[in-house]
Amino acid sequence: MTRIIAGSWGGRRLATLSGATTRPTTDRVREALFASIASELGGWNGVRVLDLFAGSGALALESLSRGAEHADLVESNGKAAGVVSRNIRELGAHDARLHRTTAERFLAAAPAEPYHLVFLDPPYALETSALQKLVARLTIGDWRTDDSLLVVERSSRDPWSWPDGVDALRDKAYGETHLWYGR
Repeated sequence: MTRIIAGSWGGRRLATLSGATTRPTTDRVREALFASIASELGGWNGVRVLDLFAGSGALALESLSRGAEHADLVESNGKAAGVVSRNIRELGAHDARLHRTTAERFLAAAPAEPYHLVFLDPPYALETSALQKLVARLTIGDWRTDDSLLVVERSSRDPWSWPDGVDALRDKAYGETHLWYGR
């Protein structure tokens, strides 16, 4: 069971897609992730969130529950996008917007406003080099502010290094899951 951990929707359950299509971030990892984010952002007021591989939408919706201003959720898998849409609707997340497209296509257009927090939690099968290209795209143009926080979630077995333009802050492994934080 996946649920919102804290904030205005704390304790509310989220629908997830069963099977190998998505891999929801566990509550334990999300709890640690959001504790780290809170210390880096210094609060949620005015925070705009981009979740490039939304899955169930748990990361972006947790951010909104804690007080983020807006979240764009990008999901290319039709079934997963249906789950995200359902979670947005059931929570009444009016500040969430689902984009049914690939991360590459979404990043091909200019953003309406920069993002303060970007989640990149792709399927583990996505090649590291492909993910690095997406992160590099975020360093061009108006995708982020100078102090935006980028969070990558990958398998602990996959190597990760930030492309030019992103400074590594820290990383932490939680069993099979590894989180990298960059600015």
